[in-house]
Amino acid sequence: MTREDADARMMARAIVLARRGLYTTDPNPRVGCVLVQAGEIVGEGFHRRAGEPHAERNAIDAAGERARGATAYVTLEPCCHFGRTPPCTDALLVAGVERVVIGTEDPNPLVRGKGLARLRAAGIAVRTGVLEADAQALNPGFEQRMRGGLPYVRCKLAASLDGRTAMASGESKWITGTEARRDVHRLRARSSAVLTGIGTVLADDPSMNVRLGPEEFPALWPDELPRQPLRVVVDSQLRMPLDARMLQLPGATLIATCEDSPKAIARANAVGAEVCVLPADSADRVDLHLLLCYLAEREINELLIEAGPTLAGAAMELDLVDELVLYFAPHLMGDAARGLFRLPGIERMEQRLGLALDDVRRVGYDLRLRLRRRA
Repeated sequence: MTREDADARMMARAIVLARRGLYTTDPNPRVGCVLVQAGEIVGEGFHRRAGEPHAERNAIDAAGERARGATAYVTLEPCCHFGRTPPCTDALLVAGVERVVIGTEDPNPLVRGKGLARLRAAGIAVRTGVLEADAQALNPGFEQRMRGGLPYVRCKLAASLDGRTAMASGESKWITGTEARRDVHRLRARSSAVLTGIGTVLADDPSMNVRLGPEEFPALWPDELPRQPLRVVVDSQLRMPLDARMLQLPGATLIATCEDSPKAIARANAVGAEVCVLPADSADRVDLHLLLCYLAEREINELLIEAGPTLAGAAMELDLVDELVLYFAPHLMGDAARGLFRLPGIERMEQRLGLALDDVRRVGYDLRLRLRRRA
């Protein structure tokens, strides 16, 4: 086996380890680390939670004295600054590693390239870009927030085969089967925040939380549950019911509004909701781009939109959606039922929004499609 092949094999193991933090590290990136001595893994670790030791330190602790002279495989460039924890570059140097192999550069401006420079200046051999696409795929939200100032946005919708999301009356439970709904809960669990519109709240009174037990997350440790995402409601006129179900549940709820009414805001605050007043767009609705900028400032990495056709259509029209996740159930609901998106500006074929299909798979009896906007 060549050194390049061995590097790829060990980096693949580090990526597997990093995925164990998929539901818990937020707002930090998911990172894995493997320490190898003479072709043998002597220590490995992953980042579990913000404020707790990073992957490199966990791997060093597992290796003990065998870390000296080892090669470290890390999915993300080691940090070189004091944040919630001390710098990992210093930990690697103190441990005495001789070589460091990196999956991808850290997009954080505080770190980007500086961790690599620190290691090289200390005489450590460094190789970068090993399984880079796979390493970057661990943290699409962290990458996008650090490089572009916006969260990574997924929009999830469930529909019948004829593209209908609810009957004309609004009835929509349940379009998809049990396994597809469990899959959606896993999407929520990996998300920093889940966003919906006031129309959905008034019609369905949703919980917008993760309702799966530890057995649904085999990568987690016993009795551990993923954190609950921030619930965000786009409510331009501040019509949020004070007895809404989500306000009675653990976890935080943020209402984004254009209505700067001290009394209404105080009433929402009194029942546990946080209110963010934002400028209105040209249609007197919450400016969605400004909302995403605000959420990025709050360290929201991955945002899941679960909304009706109006909000979903607005996000698509503004090109704010990075990934569409569509669940199609094998039944027909008829042409009077409600559609997936409200896109009133599309009248001619050349105005269509082009999509690229990234993945298709069966989830229970339903079909799940992952798509993105074409460049």
